[in-house]
Amino acid sequence: VVLLSLTLGLLVYPLIEGRESGWPVWIIAMLLASPLMLAAFVRFEARLSARGGDPLVALHLLRNSDFVIGLVMALAFYMLSSFYLTFAVYLQSGLHFSPLAAGLATLPFATGFFVSSLVSSLVMQWLGARTLTLGFALQVIGFGIVMLSVGGVLPQSAEFGLICGGLGFGTVMPSVIKAVIGSIDPRHAGLASGMMISTFQIGAALGVAIIGGVFYSLLGPHPQADDYAHAFTIALGCNVALLALGGWLSLWLPREPAA
Repeated sequence: VVLLSLTLGLLVYPLIEGRESGWPVWIIAMLLASPLMLAAFVRFEARLSARGGDPLVALHLLRNSDFVIGLVMALAFYMLSSFYLTFAVYLQSGLHFSPLAAGLATLPFATGFFVSSLVSSLVMQWLGARTLTLGFALQVIGFGIVMLSVGGVLPQSAEFGLICGGLGFGTVMPSVIKAVIGSIDPRHAGLASGMMISTFQIGAALGVAIIGGVFYSLLGPHPQADDYAHAFTIALGCNVALLALGGWLSLWLPREPAA
């Protein structure tokens, strides 16, 4: 736990603070130390497994290609956490919404998420792992519409895009673990699901750190309303690209419906 925490801390902290602090040498050193700490973590876990111990991360599960695809897919999916940050900043600082109005503006997304999460298990029974493909596609379409709306190409369509994105999010969220863990021996289901949940949290942190950094870098020192719109569009475009990657990866999962 200590080694993995140091690995993530050495990666995430510089990504969040590096831009504002001007990328000093100690920030760069932290970034360079992160992969070294990761190597130490992997070596420690391998030695622990060889001694018959109980590792935090079961490295042998990474020999399962479906499981590895699922981890990458989960990482790309949960980097969407940056959307909540950039959307709130765009609404409040760019469009001068009050915090309450900005919160209410997210209701279409929340509504789509709520509705689709109620029926996602039924869809999973019909489509199996292709439920993930459908969910990712809905998100790509929905957030693509939001981008076009903010850019003025499709005005007054952001609410529809948010609903569509929420429907996709609610479809993927309950299904991704079920689809991926289905390829794992039941004896290791606890370890596998723990690794998947941890990947979600790592993806959330990296999404805020990396895509949030892109957003603030594009704003510049004295941003105007148009600058906020441009920065939000580009940041959301990064998320759309990651979601498209997740949808493509979902096509590689087995077609058989999960039991």
